[in-house]
Amino acid sequence: MLDRRIFKEIDVTTILLMVIISLIGIIFVYSSIYYQSSQYLWRQLIFLVFSLLILLIAILIDYKFLLSISFPLYIFMNLILLGLLIFGQTVARTRSWIVLGPFQIQPAEITKVVLILVLAKIFSEYREDLMSFKAFAISSMIVGLPAILTALQPDLGTALTYLPILLGTYILAGMRKKYIIIILIAVVILGFIGWNYGLKDYQKKRIETLLTPNQDPRGSGYQLRQSKIAIGSGGLFGKGYHKGTQSQLRFLPARHTDFIIAVIGEEMGFLGLVIIFALYFIFLYRLFSTVWVSADRAGVYLAFLAVMLIGCQFLINVMMLVGLFPITGIPVPLISYGGSSLLANFLVCSLVINVRMRRFVYV
Repeated sequence: MLDRRIFKEIDVTTILLMVIISLIGIIFVYSSIYYQSSQYLWRQLIFLVFSLLILLIAILIDYKFLLSISFPLYIFMNLILLGLLIFGQTVARTRSWIVLGPFQIQPAEITKVVLILVLAKIFSEYREDLMSFKAFAISSMIVGLPAILTALQPDLGTALTYLPILLGTYILAGMRKKYIIIILIAVVILGFIGWNYGLKDYQKKRIETLLTPNQDPRGSGYQLRQSKIAIGSGGLFGKGYHKGTQSQLRFLPARHTDFIIAVIGEEMGFLGLVIIFALYFIFLYRLFSTVWVSADRAGVYLAFLAVMLIGCQFLINVMMLVGLFPITGIPVPLISYGGSSLLANFLVCSLVINVRMRRFVYV
């Protein structure tokens, strides 16, 4: 039976921050495609309302129950990812989507939520001071399986976003130094195999562009070049809403998804970006504060892994825009256009809100 007292503990501040950041994203998604179809605006508004509704439903479910069914959910999501490789419809050169009429769902995004649940379930019962090799191997394989299935779609960008979840697990569980060496060796080996046998030509070009950004300014370096021009031309106060030349004249690619921050920088300037970054910092701080007040080990893992996932995606996207990270197609959580991404991030945050709501229940 649901205890009515927990409703008083709902983190309204975090939910409001999420809605505000998402609405800012919708405002600039609309600006980025102002002279095109307005379908993106209405779709994203529908995605926001739906995601908020799902969040409110999700926080009513005790996170202890969600942890108890995390393994069946993990198996189910991996079967879906495998099914996409076999039966999935190709959209934008990848088999990443389940098409439902005018809407598309990306299961790889929802898988992030399940990964957080599974790892929190495993390590909530782990009592060693430092991570054993068994725990290191199991956690790596749990994240590695959906990451490989996602990379084979091929969607390397989404597959890379699973890594902050694994890294967060290593940090909390107390990873031994020798495992760091194992990881470095594995990265070198996988990097060699991936470069020679796994990566597509356009993916290799993106990495080469990071090392030599001016080598091909009209080809592989075009996106990075236009992103820097957009951010730099915004100056201190920006060119004004709907007045960004790089976005409005369509020089900036993927401006409503991967490069939405560049649009904000061009139209609102440096001060606009400072406001966005400040809101994001407050939002992440609210999520991270749940780590301190959690009543149990599982809650600590849920909150910390959620912050790692959302914070790293935001950081990687910003680094990508200024040439400090390869262009990998990682959107900005809550801001970039995309229903699956928005829903997944709302679900991730619902886990943290869930933990905070019940921090007195399990004392």
